[in-house]
Amino acid sequence: MGGVWSSGGNLSIARQYLTGTGTQAAALSIGGSSGTASTVTEEYDGASWSSGGSLNDARLHLAGAGTQTAGLVFGGSIPYFSYNEGCEEYDGTSWATGGDLSTGRRGLAGTGTQTAGLSAGGYTGSKSAVTEEYDGSAWASGGNLSTSRYYLAGAGTQTAGLCMGGIITSASAVTEEYNGASWSSGGDLSTARYYLAGAGEQAAALCFGGTTGSASAVTEEYDGSAWSSGGDLSTARYGLAGAGVQTAGLCFGGWITSGSNITEEYNFGSPPGVWSSGGNLSTARCYFQGAGTQVAGLCAGGNTTAVSKVTEEYNGASWSSGDDLSTARRDVATTGTLTAGLTMGGYTTTRVATTEEYDGASWSSGGDITA
Repeated sequence: MGGVWSSGGNLSIARQYLTGTGTQAAALSIGGSSGTASTVTEEYDGASWSSGGSLNDARLHLAGAGTQTAGLVFGGSIPYFSYNEGCEEYDGTSWATGGDLSTGRRGLAGTGTQTAGLSAGGYTGSKSAVTEEYDGSAWASGGNLSTSRYYLAGAGTQTAGLCMGGIITSASAVTEEYNGASWSSGGDLSTARYYLAGAGEQAAALCFGGTTGSASAVTEEYDGSAWSSGGDLSTARYGLAGAGVQTAGLCFGGWITSGSNITEEYNFGSPPGVWSSGGNLSTARCYFQGAGTQVAGLCAGGNTTAVSKVTEEYNGASWSSGDDLSTARRDVATTGTLTAGLTMGGYTTTRVATTEEYDGASWSSGGDITA
């Protein structure tokens, strides 16, 4: 197991101490600081960020939960070093006031949904163990953390939550699991840190970045009992935000030597947009086209030292021989699927109008093209 981070589209506005929620293909980046507390919301579509509705209250060191069209933020600082109890709800366009936290705090962890949110820990002038649960309109007390701390990260749901890292008296490796009523000890992080970000579920979580005195690129993956190493961030930073799941994570913003707009996407296997080797054709040739899918491909015709009628089928790993075209030719157009393919036109020693149809086993004549 182990994923790889690759570059995503940059935030429009560089920020640190922000929060995030949603998925890798539909995320929100919310608030933070770009020198002063920010109201900025941006929406990610899997490739680029665009402007969303502004928060009613500018804040940093806040927490978030929910989805891109049903988001939730709570707590934070308005301005620096305050402890805010405010809560806002997002409908995909604009933010509206929600029910206040019972205990205002900054540097808290958040997870869950807009109608079943979870907040844990934070700073109220001292480190906090407070946990609260949101029902879509009001917060109620939940079971306290076993270990009070702040600038920690969260993941999971209201009834299966996870929090990790943070500051106790220094950087912490402590992980705790929530069952909807109380917290219990989970496996410690391999690298103690704070100002980190989290994503995913209680039994399949992801945490990344943070600091132990200097910016960290460390990524760890949780299996419900222990953390293991994942692929490092391309850019070490802290005070960043996260979204998504363990196998499709997202991180954005943070502090390097100043606020960052960098976005990275986490995926298992090859990063998106990267080519990897497949099985070679049995017959080398040129001037032909393919059809079908990556795991059920078709190619026909082309040119070796002469025009070819060779057909090959791909199963996602290797090519095998199919039924030869009736008419050898190059520069042939091919479309359709492996079991319903079509070739048309091309060149023998002159241009031809020939069309042939493939049923997954053999070619048969179709109607000639008219020009």
